[in-house]
Amino acid sequence: MKITSFSRRAVVGAVAGLAVLSGFVTTAVAADKITVGALRFTSHSPTFIAYEKGYFKAEGLDVELKFFQAAQPIAVAIASGDIDFGVTALSGGFYSLADKGALKVIGGLMAEKKGAPGNMILASNKAYDAGLKTPADLKGKSWAMTQQGSSFHYMAGIIAQNNGFAVTDMKLKPLQKVGSMIGALKSGQVDAMAIVPHIASALARGGAAKIIGKIQDMSDYQVTTIFTSTKNTTDNRDVIARFMKAYAKGIADYDAVMQNQAKDPAATDAMVNLIHKYVYASKPIEKAAPSIKAGAVYLNSGAALNVGDVAKQLAWFQAHKLAPASLTIDKMVDASFVKTIK
Repeated sequence: MKITSFSRRAVVGAVAGLAVLSGFVTTAVAADKITVGALRFTSHSPTFIAYEKGYFKAEGLDVELKFFQAAQPIAVAIASGDIDFGVTALSGGFYSLADKGALKVIGGLMAEKKGAPGNMILASNKAYDAGLKTPADLKGKSWAMTQQGSSFHYMAGIIAQNNGFAVTDMKLKPLQKVGSMIGALKSGQVDAMAIVPHIASALARGGAAKIIGKIQDMSDYQVTTIFTSTKNTTDNRDVIARFMKAYAKGIADYDAVMQNQAKDPAATDAMVNLIHKYVYASKPIEKAAPSIKAGAVYLNSGAALNVGDVAKQLAWFQAHKLAPASLTIDKMVDASFVKTIK
C-alpha cells in the first residue's frame, strides 16, 4: 500500500512548527503517492483532467494512472493493494470483496440522465436485418458482456425487466474484454450489446452496427462509482478528502466545456485534445474527436452518489445470486465524502 497511514496535513503542521522553532524555512513536503485505476472511456475524463491540470498535485497527491480492460479487475486490484482508487461500474467481484470488508464506494460519476449521452443498445447488422429493431426484440438473442456480474450483465437485466422477460431468456456471452465484445458484434457472432456513447456512436456512424435503444429510457442507472479500500476510509480519510476535492474539479471542468460544446469551440478543442491522450490515443485527432465529443456523458456534480440506485443495483445482483445475500448498503458505501442523491 502506497498511502501513508498518517495525515499529510499533520506532517505539514509538524514540519512548519519545527521550522519556526529552529529558524529554518521548509519549502516542500513529500506528496502522498497513490495509484488510480481507470478505463479508457470518455466517462473517465475527470481522472485525466485532474491529472493533466495538476489538481491532484495541488492537493499533495502524486498520482499514477493504471489502466484496465474491464471493471472487475479494478476491484480486485484495490483489495490486493495494487491500486488505491477505482473509477468504474459496480460488479459481482466488487460485491464479494465489499462483503468481506475490503472495499467501499465513496462517490458517483457517470449516470444515465434523459437528454444526455448515455449507454446505447446496439444490434449487429446481421441481427438487425433479421428483425432485431428494438430492446423488446432481445428475448432469445445473444448478448455480449465482459463477465458474469459485470455492468453489461446488469444492463441486460434492465432491458429484460423493462420488456417483460427474464435476463436468462437472453443468451449471455462473457467475452472478457470490451474489444472482444466489439469484434463479436461487428462480425455478427453476437446479436447485441450496450456500450458507452463514444464507442456506440462510432460503430453506428461507421456502419458496423445499428443503435436500437438507450438505457436511460429505462433507468436512472448510476453507471460508474468511485471506490477505495475500507482501510483507506478509516486510516487515510484526509487523503480521500483531497482526492475527491481534486476529482470534483475535474468533473466541473468537463461539464463546463463538454455539456455545451458550441459555447466555446476553442475550449472544446482543448478539452478534446486533453482527453485524446487517453481515449482513442492511437487514432489521429481528426478521427477521434467526433467520438469524444459524442461521448459527453452526464456526470454527477461534485461526484455525488445516487445511493438509491446503488441499493437497487445491489438488490438485483443479490436476486440473481451475483452478490452475497449478507451484503448491505451500509457495509459497502461510505457516503461521508460527497453529497448523496436518494
